[in-house]
Amino acid sequence: MSQFSTTFEKTFHALFEQGTVGISITRHDGVYLDMNARFCELVGYAKEELLGKNFRDITHPDDLPQDNRYADQRGVGQIDKFGIEKRYLHKDGHPVWVTVYVSALREVDGRISGVVSVIVDVSERKRAEDELRRLKDQLQAENIYLREEIQEEHHFGEMIGQSKIFRRVLTQLKQVTPTRTTVLILGETGTGKELIARAIHHNSLRKDHPLIRVNCAALPSHLIESELFGHEKGAFTGATAKRFGRFELANGGTIFLDEIGELSLDLQAKLLRVLQDCEFERLGSSRTIRSDVRIIAATNRDLAAAARSGQFRQDLYYRLNVYPLTLPPLRERVEDIPLLVQGFTTLFSKQFNKSITRIPQATMERLQRYSWPGNIRELRNLVERAIITAQDDTLRIDLPETETPKGKRDGTLEEIERDYILRILDKTGWRIQGQSGAADLLGLNPGTLRSRMRKLGIVRPP
Repeated sequence: MSQFSTTFEKTFHALFEQGTVGISITRHDGVYLDMNARFCELVGYAKEELLGKNFRDITHPDDLPQDNRYADQRGVGQIDKFGIEKRYLHKDGHPVWVTVYVSALREVDGRISGVVSVIVDVSERKRAEDELRRLKDQLQAENIYLREEIQEEHHFGEMIGQSKIFRRVLTQLKQVTPTRTTVLILGETGTGKELIARAIHHNSLRKDHPLIRVNCAALPSHLIESELFGHEKGAFTGATAKRFGRFELANGGTIFLDEIGELSLDLQAKLLRVLQDCEFERLGSSRTIRSDVRIIAATNRDLAAAARSGQFRQDLYYRLNVYPLTLPPLRERVEDIPLLVQGFTTLFSKQFNKSITRIPQATMERLQRYSWPGNIRELRNLVERAIITAQDDTLRIDLPETETPKGKRDGTLEEIERDYILRILDKTGWRIQGQSGAADLLGLNPGTLRSRMRKLGIVRPP
């Protein structure tokens, strides 16, 4: 052998062993004949462990069809050089993304004697691409959610009032809004709890991030965990794609848990963990996700009593009850009713292209005498209906039959609510959904109404 050949062989061997990319040599059937140190480092095996193995033994199962397809094409002489992206399985089991540049070595008669592969580690690029894809998916999910939110009508006319009790609420609102503190909004149905939650978010430092609302009563019990925490593809029957949960979508922003008192005890435990540790896992995944979320919860139930009776976890109650904000019922804000009526009249007159300029004093007095079991939501619905049916410039409102002097109502809150819902159900012939159904008249989601009916023991008579 000439001195030149010896020098070339040594140089080639040095490049082979010390290269910054992996290099492997296999037989025509894929069995390893040789490889350099970098390739062994990439896949975590010693050279002695790889010699005699087939490259298919350390290829990710999902990438084998691609490898076999190229091997078949090479075998019939269609291609001798190509590059592919694939995953090797590291000795410890984790996938290693690489780009493999393959060159077939042929004898003079055309037979393949071997294959040389140059392997470049692209794991970092793949991780960056996956993160970019994840952020893109999250942004898309947020956009879908926000589009749904925008399609809903949110009127802020209810934030009107000059009564002493309402001004006290506004003072509390100004105190807690700029903080990160968890807020528990308490109040009867229809008092404007969601409106207050939105006011807190939109005036806080988190206003440029999402406000994500969850109606805990409207979601089926078997779906609410997936809605809150998300799921991986295949986590359960029907999970055909990965889904971001509401806590993940709310990262950096605020999550509003409406009807928090309707959560089951097992889900209360999982929610407690999020409040304590700011972390959770998607269904079907063991990877822990951290989320920076401000919690605003709302309920029309007496959570303190529910916690004492064991219907609501005490530890969760104390976590939520950092800054309780109690909204007064409309019957305790009688002096605000004229302002609210005027605000709703202006709003709906524009919406329905009506010109309502007169509100008779007798009408206003009747409105102030009425007990308002449905609170502001009921008032808003009655004004809207009156304007739709108005034939001239005068607002005429048909109140339900029972009028109760302000501040005087017999029975507990649940009894009053039960009687009122029953009255509306009788009026609609027990039709819950659809236009002019009970849920529509009460201004409730049908799922929320059904949940309240179960809680109050309301069953349609035979």
